[in-house]
Amino acid sequence: MPNLASKTCVPCRGDTPPIQGSELRALNAQVPEWAVIDEHRLSRNFGFHDFKQALDFVNRVGAVAEQQGHHPDILLAWGKAEITLWTHAIHGLSESDFIMAAKIDQLYSG
Repeated sequence: MPNLASKTCVPCRGDTPPIQGSELRALNAQVPEWAVIDEHRLSRNFGFHDFKQALDFVNRVGAVAEQQGHHPDILLAWGKAEITLWTHAIHGLSESDFIMAAKIDQLYSG
């Protein structure tokens, strides 16, 4: 099975059900730092030494999001960034959310 970070996000047309149950747990095990919230979204907090480091990280996340066509919600504050992922078209989690989480993890050197 390929590493999630090596995969590419696939646009969701909204005709597939959200991932739940054992499949969700198996994917989450590959990005264990991310919290699954109500089987609906993924969230992770990232810590930094100052605002500039957090901003640089958020900008790198934004570049990957644009490349993948899968855009997270990002909260930026002094010394931290909170990132939340879910697939709006299906009102829940898709494999692309876990792929983005793995790609974001690769950007963090915390």
